[in-house]
Parts: sequence; structure tokens; C-alpha cells
Amino acid sequence: MTDRIAEHYANDGIAERILSAVTATLAPGTPLTAELLAAADQLHGRGLDATKELAALLDPKAGEHILDIGSGVGGPARWIASKFNCHVTGIDLTAAFCEAADELNRATALTDRVSIVHGSATSLPFADRTFDRAYSHNVIMNISDKSAFYREARRVLKPGGVLALLNLIAGSVGRPHYPAPWAASSATSFLATFEETRADLLAEGFEIIEIEDTTERSRGVRRAHAQRLEAGTAPVLGAHLVMGPRMKELQLNVIRSEEEGSIGSMQALVRRPL
Repeated sequence: MTDRIAEHYANDGIAERILSAVTATLAPGTPLTAELLAAADQLHGRGLDATKELAALLDPKAGEHILDIGSGVGGPARWIASKFNCHVTGIDLTAAFCEAADELNRATALTDRVSIVHGSATSLPFADRTFDRAYSHNVIMNISDKSAFYREARRVLKPGGVLALLNLIAGSVGRPHYPAPWAASSATSFLATFEETRADLLAEGFEIIEIEDTTERSRGVRRAHAQRLEAGTAPVLGAHLVMGPRMKELQLNVIRSEEEGSIGSMQALVRRPL
């Protein structure tokens, strides 16, 4: 199963595509930074805006050690590390993403603040009580054993440490359209409802600080993005540089699914008790 998930995301030349596209927009000799790459290396459809929302929820502090569960090519990790002067360790199941993340960390001179590990979210290769905070963005949809995901996140957090989540969730109507950004078919898609997510978090011992269904709030943003995609006026820099030309179809399927009510979105901030 994990091989099928990794195969869905993997493709060649990710870092090269991103670096080529971004440098083409810059004056010669301009140093690359996490901020400059952020228009191209945020895998999720709402890009840097979503990462900023996640960071506001997480509220990282200078000097903290933060875990990114499902770090993709490292865009959010680089942006958060550089913005808040903290260290971020990312873990991802897809080797091609980890390789691209390492290359982009070197290109932005952030190897001292961003570390990437190839591994599984349900068996984190970190000691108990390692991290001050953790976050995960649109990863849990690929996890069938959600109890293991949340249990591992809780284990590696220090007492009082928080976990911030931005997740797609199962809607109340019909089935999502595939292929989608997170899965080629329903065989590797494990969407949970809002209430199931709340119950899973509580069952694994987290205290809920806040939790919100954000479906309606995100719908307008997705509609506007759909119009740009269909009109061929989407930005030159975007998630398609990570996933390749197929990203347009994947994003349009997400938008169709959300409009029809088969998927939604949520955010949560939970704490490991003291």
C-alpha cells in the first residue's frame, strides 16, 4: 500500500523544474530564499496562503524544534524555519520528494535549519518527547491507520506540545472524483469525516484547543482557482511544478468534489497533555 501511495506522488526532476521556473522570474544573481521559492514549492492547492494559515495556528517560536509530518518537497518547512527562526524536521514517504527537498534546502542555504527524513508517519523514527510542536497538511487522507498516525504524533511531542492540522475530510454526499492530488483512486484514499477526526484525536489522548470545519471558507478560493485553471490563466509558478502537468486535472477534480459535497476541509489545534 505504501509503495502505491509513493508512486502516485513520485516523478523525476522536481527540484530542477522548481529552480528553473523561479530563477527565470528573478534578476541574475538574486539569492534564492524560502520566500522566493514559496510560489512554487507549496504542494497544496492554496499554496503559501494555506501555509500562512497553518503557521498562524501553530504559532511557532524562535529556537523551537518542529516536526512536519508529510513534508512533501519541504516548502512549508523552509518557509516556517526561515520566518520564525526555528528548526523544522520533515518526514515524507515519497523518496523523490525527500530528494527534491534536500536539493532545495541546499539552494536556499537552509540545511542548518531544515532536515528531511524518508519514512512513515505511522512509525516515526524519532525518540519520545523530541518536538516542541508538530503540523501536518493534507496527509491523513493517505493514512488508513489513523490511530497510529495520531499516536505517533503524540508520542514524539513534548508534554504540552501542540499539533496543528489542515486536512481534507469526507463530505456527506457521494464519492470524490479521482484521480485526486492525494490518490489515483479510492484504493489509496482514506478520508475521514469531521466528527471521526475529532473522535480519533480524543481517543489518542489529545486535548482539543480548537477545531473547525473550514469547507465553506475555502470553497470561494477553490472556485476562483478553478476559473483560472479552465481559462488557462493559472500562475506560472505553482503546485504543478511539483506534480507535473497532471496537476490541472487533479485540482479540478478536487474542486468538483468539493462543489458536489463529497469532500470538505477542516483545521485543528490539539495538545499533548502535560
